[in-house]
Amino acid sequence: MKLLIVALVERGGDVRSFHVPSVTGQNLRPILLGQIAADTHLMTDEAKRYVRLGRQFGKHSTVNHSRKEYVCGEVTTNTVEGYFSLLKRGLVGTSQHVSEEHLQRYCNEFDFRYNARKVTDSERTETALKGIAGKRLMYRHS
Repeated sequence: MKLLIVALVERGGDVRSFHVPSVTGQNLRPILLGQIAADTHLMTDEAKRYVRLGRQFGKHSTVNHSRKEYVCGEVTTNTVEGYFSLLKRGLVGTSQHVSEEHLQRYCNEFDFRYNARKVTDSERTETALKGIAGKRLMYRHS
């Protein structure tokens, strides 16, 4: 079974990834509208599911992968594809098996790694520790 993830990457910025049951316009709409500013220049591949969604942003441009187009001027999906490369290598090389139940947690971990890639180890550690404050890991429900 193929587990599906949608990732949004701001060029030169952060990534946010989401485990989704299917990659449809209906599933993508709340994610895109909830995470992306309306005046954004959205860059996607040529998939039809993005056509209607793209109209809700300041500008929508595509690259046509089926025609071996990966960059068209400033339009590219290489940044998000680079993130997916890191995610896949990390999941296959380190975790080896990822259950669907915990996939969003793995996505969150790799988002954190990507987003903290330009800071020092001590800054990364401090940020991680701030993120766990007030949370408790429960192994079973009583």
